Amino acid sequence: MLTSIPESLVHKRRLAIGVIDDFVFGRCPHPVRCGRRLVLGGGDVVPEINFTLPTVDISDLTWPSIRDQYQEIVSTVCERAVQLNVPGLLVEFETLPPMTVRPAWGLEITRVISETLRSYHDLHGLANALRLTPNDTRDHIRPPLMRSGAYWDGMLEMFAGAAEAGADLISIESTGGKEICDSALMTGDIRTLVYALGVLAPRDMSYLWTEIVRTCRAGGMIPAGDTACGFANTAMVLAEQKLLPRVFAAVVRVAAVPRTLVAIESGAVGPSKDCAYEGPYLKAIAGIPISMEGRTAACAHLSAVGNIAQAVCDCWSNESVQNVRLLSASAPVVSLEQLAYDCRLLNTATKTSNAVAAQLRDLLVESDSAYDPQAYVLRPDVVLKLSQLIISEDTPYSRTRAAVLGTLRELRSATESGRLALPPIEMRWLKKLEKQAEALPDSETQFHDEMQAELADAPYIPAEYGF
Repeated sequence: MLTSIPESLVHKRRLAIGVIDDFVFGRCPHPVRCGRRLVLGGGDVVPEINFTLPTVDISDLTWPSIRDQYQEIVSTVCERAVQLNVPGLLVEFETLPPMTVRPAWGLEITRVISETLRSYHDLHGLANALRLTPNDTRDHIRPPLMRSGAYWDGMLEMFAGAAEAGADLISIESTGGKEICDSALMTGDIRTLVYALGVLAPRDMSYLWTEIVRTCRAGGMIPAGDTACGFANTAMVLAEQKLLPRVFAAVVRVAAVPRTLVAIESGAVGPSKDCAYEGPYLKAIAGIPISMEGRTAACAHLSAVGNIAQAVCDCWSNESVQNVRLLSASAPVVSLEQLAYDCRLLNTATKTSNAVAAQLRDLLVESDSAYDPQAYVLRPDVVLKLSQLIISEDTPYSRTRAAVLGTLRELRSATESGRLALPPIEMRWLKKLEKQAEALPDSETQFHDEMQAELADAPYIPAEYGF
């Protein structure tokens, strides 16, 4: 249970982790204790398992079998976790959209999972906790209503009932500003991207996370964190499909840091969401534990950051996997086993010595960072450098602008020094993006006025962002 939530772990102009020697997996300045004896960021890397259903119609008719399926998934996962002697287990229940639209469904599955986790703790001593991640359903209509309407009311009902249903932590993949960001991704437009991530999204994050933190305080839950999945991971997947330049996706990744940081400034304490690949930046700036995913998330999506994503993680996740039968066992059990062995290796390195842990971290980094700009911006040394630039600014807009300009400078320097290899088409995009970024105004007021005119016909409602 959470006894107190700090107002913010973010200190202006000062990183929580300032030197590379302190930037390692399994340890952070502000560990989180949650659930049933689970400690995150206190020394051990803990597996975080996520699972979902095969394609199924969710209805009153199918609901009993859906409930039973979740019960079976979490029971078999916990059984394997006990057999593998994991140091602890974090389970994420990420609701399917109908389970947030109809909150009673999502809360019922939360209760089923929570009761199973409690029984495995009581019977087998398995330290564990449950992260509940309701969908952000507000973008089911366009233009979205961010602060009112049936979808917002459903989310509030989920938050309000989460503690009684047994959730230990609350996260969300919020979508404020996504309706504008989507068009920026399609056109490779830095200006529109920065407006979405640096102006609109932080306003929504502040409004949303004020509500989440208030609910967590009332219910004794941990406000864990948000993710720029709908922004930066969309860019990553599009880049993997060759529909977007990889340098642009790398810029989006770092530009998303300030909007996700707003959750922590509002009172979130971690662990960050696994699909928040901006996690290393959050850990450096605020010192919170982070959950990351990489090669073990290939069951959900492909990426170019399979090893480097693990370098400074505190929880190691599979993103999500459908409950289908494989040759050995169900896919969630297989994912749990893969996560458990990865964590065992990391924890063995830590227990051997700090030097061995640092060497393993560096091997994970060097195996990926030269091959893709998206991997390069996750290098711990680059993360610390860019994090300092971000936190030295005062507002989300100025931080986002600094993140874009700093990332482009780092990518330019890396290519010129030979630390990063980019094909000619990516180099042309790098030059184009540099030109766009240099034209971003210093003044947020000026920028907002310009973008209001440019986006006059865009599918968003400025009043829903407090304008």
